[in-house]
Amino acid sequence: MATFAKPENALKRAEELINVGQKQDALQALHDLITSKRYRAWQKTLERIMFKYVELCVDMRRGRFAKDGLIQYRIVCQQVNVTSLEEVIKHFMHLSTEKAEQARNQAQALEEALDVDDLEADKRPEDLMLSYVSGEKGKDRSDRELVTPWFKFLWETYRTVLEILRNNSKLEALYAMTAHRAFQFCKQYKRTTEFRRLCEIIRNHLSNLNKYRDQRDRPDLSAPESLQLYLDTRFEQLKIATELELWQEAFRSVEDIHGLMCMVKKTPKASLMVVYYAKLTEIFWVSSSHLYHAYAWFKLFSLQKSFNKNLSQKDLQLIASSVVLAALSVTPYDLTRGASHLELENEKERNLRMASLIGFNLEPKLDGREVLSRSALLSELVSKGVMTCVTQEVKDLYHLLEHEFLPLDLASRVQPLLAKISKLGGKLSSASSVSEVQLSQYVPALEKLATLRLLQQVSQVYQTMKIESLSKVIPFFDFSVVEKISVDAVKHGFIAMKVDHMKGVILFGNLGLESDRMRDHLTVFAESLNKSRALIHPPAKKASKLGDMLSGLAETVDKEHKRLLARKSIIEKRKEEQERQLLEMEREEESKRLKLQKITEEAEQKRLASEYEQRKNQRILREIEERELEEAQALLQEAEKRSKKKGKKPIAEGEKVTKQSLMELALSEQLRERQEMEKKLQKLSKTMDYLERAKREEAAPLIEAAFQQRLVEEQALHEHEQQQEIEVSRLRHDGDLREKNRLVRMLDKKLIFQERVMNRREAEYSRLRAEREERISQIIQSRKEEREAKRKMLFYLRSEEERMKKAREEEEARKREEAERRRKEEAERRAKLDETAEKQRQRERELEEKEKLRREALLGRPTEVPPKPSEPPTGGRPLEPGSAAAAPAPGKYVPKFRRERGESAGQAPAPEPDRWGSRGAPNPESDRWGNRHDERPPQPSDRWRRDDRGSSFGSGGGSRSSTWSSSPRR
Repeated sequence: MATFAKPENALKRAEELINVGQKQDALQALHDLITSKRYRAWQKTLERIMFKYVELCVDMRRGRFAKDGLIQYRIVCQQVNVTSLEEVIKHFMHLSTEKAEQARNQAQALEEALDVDDLEADKRPEDLMLSYVSGEKGKDRSDRELVTPWFKFLWETYRTVLEILRNNSKLEALYAMTAHRAFQFCKQYKRTTEFRRLCEIIRNHLSNLNKYRDQRDRPDLSAPESLQLYLDTRFEQLKIATELELWQEAFRSVEDIHGLMCMVKKTPKASLMVVYYAKLTEIFWVSSSHLYHAYAWFKLFSLQKSFNKNLSQKDLQLIASSVVLAALSVTPYDLTRGASHLELENEKERNLRMASLIGFNLEPKLDGREVLSRSALLSELVSKGVMTCVTQEVKDLYHLLEHEFLPLDLASRVQPLLAKISKLGGKLSSASSVSEVQLSQYVPALEKLATLRLLQQVSQVYQTMKIESLSKVIPFFDFSVVEKISVDAVKHGFIAMKVDHMKGVILFGNLGLESDRMRDHLTVFAESLNKSRALIHPPAKKASKLGDMLSGLAETVDKEHKRLLARKSIIEKRKEEQERQLLEMEREEESKRLKLQKITEEAEQKRLASEYEQRKNQRILREIEERELEEAQALLQEAEKRSKKKGKKPIAEGEKVTKQSLMELALSEQLRERQEMEKKLQKLSKTMDYLERAKREEAAPLIEAAFQQRLVEEQALHEHEQQQEIEVSRLRHDGDLREKNRLVRMLDKKLIFQERVMNRREAEYSRLRAEREERISQIIQSRKEEREAKRKMLFYLRSEEERMKKAREEEEARKREEAERRRKEEAERRAKLDETAEKQRQRERELEEKEKLRREALLGRPTEVPPKPSEPPTGGRPLEPGSAAAAPAPGKYVPKFRRERGESAGQAPAPEPDRWGSRGAPNPESDRWGNRHDERPPQPSDRWRRDDRGSSFGSGGGSRSSTWSSSPRR
């Protein structure tokens, strides 16, 4: 950081660095000088340094440096020469705006220049390659490279200046000018995002201004000049918001203006209030708040009529017509009917807010719908004389829609009036604050109102009406649109009607009977009667044929559904598993990257935090020292001024001056001056009291004499007017008597004419009645013929259906008999096969028993008692003949030839393999086909039943129709 003995040296050094092309070093040198503590006393050289400093900041687009330098310079010249700060800021904004304009002009020149060698060629190869690579047009690229950086810097300049001047009471005009220029910047270049941010910045500045009221240089909003500047800024913000069609921001601007008026409790000038209400009309119309739109127009009309004396009669007529049409465009029924308590509370709060914005003060306990309503507004328009100022078409339209009862002719009379009204309007004269009035915007709402009025009047006359007739009566819309309008009206209780599209008619009802309360009572009553009837005469339950026919369908469907659900769950689990694995991999990579980034950011944050804390502590200490020194100097200067006026020195020479001593001296001086001022005020008040009393004593007799003279003059005037009124009444009575005598001679002719008209109408009625009866008889005859033809057709269809049903029943019976016969034949065949198999099994058992006895005899073992043929053996399979015979029991006789045969054999022969070809003991748990028999031990009969599938007993010849008798049929 370079140090200079004088500020002029720093300026020279910066110019030298600029000449050699080192602008960054020059900017840093000036920045160090401006932020140094050594040069805190203002001098002219510092102003020249700041001019050079902001020029360098603009050339290099260093907004941060510019902001720091301006903040430091504000501290230096705030109390000494604030005009210098204003000049520097103006120069800064001028340079930024100029650079932005130059960049825009340069980009436009580049776009328009003919930078080609051959005028017949469209583009150079280099341009084509550049456009293909960059993927953008030449204008977009030039804007991005040249215009956008300078516009960003200009926007940053406006924000910086507003931030520096937000709490400076001496530069309020510069703050307002900067805000206006920022608004124009947003309007010129259609910068909606920046406009929203700018509005929020200004709004925060005002809220902070009200929050911190004890600041030293805070602007005083109670001052007329300050209030006017802030109001002008808000009104400019409102205008730009409506021109950019940012309606939400425009409404917030209106709330800001209203809050500012409530804050200072002072109404702005009438010209500003006209703009306020004109913008409110636009905002409410866009938001479809027609009631508040009409009230805003009414306020605007009242202001124009009261304060604008130069307004022409034509302009006043257009504005009054807009007020009446806006009031008529409001929906004639309550849109909050049937809403919940919370919605009603929200609507009440909204009404209070809107009423305060429009200028009406409502009581919170009252219902805002009663005060701000369509009927109240129309009655107020009539009472205030607005109807006398409107055009004749608007008067006729108001009379038709609000007072006439024309159920069938209302739309036909309203339509030409609306056609004339749609052509009215246009630009107003320069004397009016409203630029343009267009009455055609109210035509759709008025057509809807005319439709609602017509439906309301028709419902009072007719109970039933054809859709075609109603469509002819309403020429504005198709019937689908009319149906939508009527649905909304029925929902909110305006009319009671139903549409029957099958019959093509509309049914009108009574609102009293169609109300929610009556409808609910009738519904509850009908349900109670239904329940009572069901208890007295319960309905007979009929057996469902479908349930008998489809007994197993539900179980099959359930199983299939469960199978599909299981398959779906398996697929979803596989997908979830795959996604989870991918997410795990991504999460691990992201965690590694975030961990590395977090370590880097933490190190950077620690470094920045330590530097910030160090700079903050240094700045706080520096500001405390400077503030104490400035306060001590100010107190010393005030004490010297007071001592010079009174001719005495406040401090003796050689005495030590401290801040505490100066403050005590200043307080004592202020106390003494306050006491002297109070004595002067008391003396002045006594003098004024004496003078006022003397003037009133002199004026009392003069006032009494003038009052008595006024009474005499008014009495004479009253008697004269009373006599004139009597004469006029007498003359009017005589004229009425003469008119009556003149009209009496026409009474007989009037009666004759009346009788003639009645006779003609009676004849016409008789003719129409005869035609109607003839037409009805023809209709009855045609309907009888239709019913007869329909009855014959039904009889033919019913008989044909019965014949087909009988044929189906006979076919089903034949099929059932055929199936029963086949089932009996199958059962007989199976019985024969089973009987043959049983005989075969019986023979084989007998052979096995004989063979077993023979073997036991050969082995010399005692013979066991053979089981009965009907009883199965206890083992899992029949005993094989090759098993060793048991030893003969003692005392039992064995023949000699058997003993010799057993001794000569010595060893039993090898067991014969079973008929299935398997050796050894069979598996007791499974059979040949792998079927397990855990439920019961295998029976001897199972072997022969299994053999039935491969043997050819009976006449089947290897047929596979025989089944296992020990297992269910497959």
